[in-house]
Amino acid sequence: MATFNVVRFRIKPGREEEFLAAHRDGKAGWPGLVEGHMIRTGERSYCLIGRWQDADAIKAARPQMIATLDSFRDTLEELGEGRGVTDAVSGETVVDLVR
Repeated sequence: MATFNVVRFRIKPGREEEFLAAHRDGKAGWPGLVEGHMIRTGERSYCLIGRWQDADAIKAARPQMIATLDSFRDTLEELGEGRGVTDAVSGETVVDLVR
């Protein structure tokens, strides 16, 4: 069953290109990732959406995802409310909206 993860980020002023470059050219090509998209949700605000083969694949890729995060962590602002610099969730598909 497909598994998705969603991660919110807020970027420090003037650091957006550096943040985006950390995800380009296969740098975020973690094993088990079927497809991923970085979307801009507002001024200096982004959201990564990934589709994975299954829950085991995302679990196995976590160390590599953290290594990627560490490569650009200093470009991120705290999100507040104790979240740190990312707000991440993941889970399995329960309803497909379009077939």
